[in-house]
Parts: sequence; structure tokens; C-alpha cells
Amino acid sequence: MRKGILSLTAATAALTLGLTACGGQSGDTTTTQNSGSASASASAPAAKAAKVGVILPDSKSSARWETADRKYLEEAFKAAGVESDIQNAQNDKNAFQTIADQMITNGANVLMIVNLDSGTGKAVIEKAKAQGVPVIDYDRLTLGGGAAFYVSFDNTKVGQLQGEGLVKCLTDKKASKPIIAELNGSPTDNNATLFKEGYDSVLKPKYDAGEYVKGPDQSVPDWDNTQAGTIFENMLSEQSKIAGVLAANDGLGNAAITVLKKNKLNGKVPVTGQDATVQGLQNILAGDQCMTVYKAIKQEADAAAKLAIAVAKGEKPTASGKVADPESKQDVPAELLTPQAIYFDNVKDVVADGYVTKEELCTGDFAKKCTEAGIQ
Repeated sequence: MRKGILSLTAATAALTLGLTACGGQSGDTTTTQNSGSASASASAPAAKAAKVGVILPDSKSSARWETADRKYLEEAFKAAGVESDIQNAQNDKNAFQTIADQMITNGANVLMIVNLDSGTGKAVIEKAKAQGVPVIDYDRLTLGGGAAFYVSFDNTKVGQLQGEGLVKCLTDKKASKPIIAELNGSPTDNNATLFKEGYDSVLKPKYDAGEYVKGPDQSVPDWDNTQAGTIFENMLSEQSKIAGVLAANDGLGNAAITVLKKNKLNGKVPVTGQDATVQGLQNILAGDQCMTVYKAIKQEADAAAKLAIAVAKGEKPTASGKVADPESKQDVPAELLTPQAIYFDNVKDVVADGYVTKEELCTGDFAKKCTEAGIQ
């Protein structure tokens, strides 16, 4: 990764020895993120050859899982000379559990999972722990699961940046008492809960003061972009004067933009996003999306891989912080990274960081927009 955007916390780079386990009950309520140090007691048997199993959630909710996370995790494990098995559950809960069983049977002595929901994640964690295999929650915390570690971004901050971004874009348009639609992520994803907590902390004071008008507010099951389009079309039918859309990620944002285009409202109604996908960045360059949130996935993958490799080798790494699991009432050792807001004038930072290439972003009509945005 090039310098100039999002560095890991200093403590992440200094993972040392020591580990405590967390356990609890299942559920899908908000997770409170705390600072401080924490460790976990579970460690894989040193006698087994180091092998890491990784289960990604799907390919539909965001392009990142296959285009970024898989690539960066593979690179990290290969560089460390540690065998890995990375599979995608494709939003199938039964497949998720079957994959986990197979990975353990085939010798994985640590698992890294992105849960489909906390119930599914907890079942996998409990079964793995019973067989002496620690589990790292990657990107999404399994509530009540008691994972050995949790590696993600500060997801409340992600939502806060989205809320602040929408306010900035509406202010730039000199909007007066705009009606805001909120297109939230999956209700079974705790991250979506944290994103909403973040952006509502910015928007609610505006609603309460009468500066903004709270419009339709709905979650999108499984982050499904097709359903998001239908949901937003219904929102716009019921409230034709929507003036701003808080969309929880780029996929949902693009679904809303597609509907806005049909109604010749694209570019007039600010839309937020998240993940800095090629599609989301192109929408920003085109003026149809006002901002996205960039999460340096390589840093997240590297931090998680470092922990997984150490545990798989029988070491006892520590994390720089912790999050409080509201279900188990336990602290989970955690690494939380810092996200960044991206607008037209700093899309170039995402390219400079190597997350997307100029070649894939600046195609066709976007070439001129890339030049205007200073993308080299």
C-alpha cells in the first residue's frame, strides 16, 4: 500500500504474545466499540502444521470480498509460507457450516470467518472451539460467539462519515429542509447496525432541529442490491420529493441511483455509499453519487492474517484494543482500523493507494472525468 492514506494503528503493527477467550449468547444487537488492550486464551496446538481456513460471505453484497479480501489474504498467507484455504459461502448458511466442518477436517487449526448472521457464526465458533480450533471474526463481529479476535474498521465512524458526507453534499446544493431517505444494510449484520448508529448520530439532530425532514427508513435484507432497487423505487413513489439518500454501501447506492436515473433525478439528489468500489467511484466521477467511504482492505486483511498466522503456529498474539459484545457481556480482543471519506476531489487517493487501478476506473467516458479529478 502506498503511503498517504489510512495507516494501521501503531498497536496493530506491534502484535505480541498473550490471548483470552470470550464466550456468550447469540443475538443481533448493537456492538459497542472500546479502546484499550485485550488478549485471548485460545491458541491452536503447536504440533499441527499451520493452516488457516477463511470463509467469505458472498459475492453479491459487495464486490470487495472477491476482488480485494481474497487477494490480500492469499498474498499475506503466501508471504508467510502458511497454507490457507479460502472459500466463499455465497450467502448459504448451510454451506457456511459445511465449509467450516470441512476446513477443520482437512487440518485447519484456525478459522477466519465473515458471518452471514450471528446465529450461523456462533454455531461455527462453538463447534470449532470444541475441537480446539480458535476463530477470528473478520470484518463482522459474531454477537455472543466468543471469537478469539475481531478485526474490522471502526464501523460507527464509517456511518458518521456517511452522515457528514450527506450533510456536506446537501449544503453544497443549498438544500432547504431536504427529505432524507435511509437505505440501511442487512438487519442481520451487526455492522449495518453500527453504520446506522453512526449516520443517525449526525442526521437525528438535523431532524430534531427541523433542518432536515426524516423520510422513508428501511433495511435491505442480505444487502441485496436488487431488493434495494425495489425498496427505493417504492420509497420514491410514496415520497417523490426525496432530496437526499443515505445508502449504506456502494451497491445500495447504485440501486438508488438507477431508480433516480429513470426519474431524471440522478445528480440532483445526493447519494452516499461505502467500500470505494469501482462502480461507486465511477458514480462519484459522474456526479451521481456524492461520496463513499474507503476502507483500506489490505490493512484489514494484513492485520487479520498476522493474527491468524501467529495463532496457527501455536503462538499467543495480542490485540491493541477490544469491543464489548452486548450479548455475552464480554470484551473481544480487537483491531479496529480508521476509514476515510472519499469525494470527487480525493478519488485519486484510492487509486494512489493501489486499491483500484486507473485502468479499471478510467474507462470510456470516465477517462475525461479521471483527468478532471487529478488521477494520474
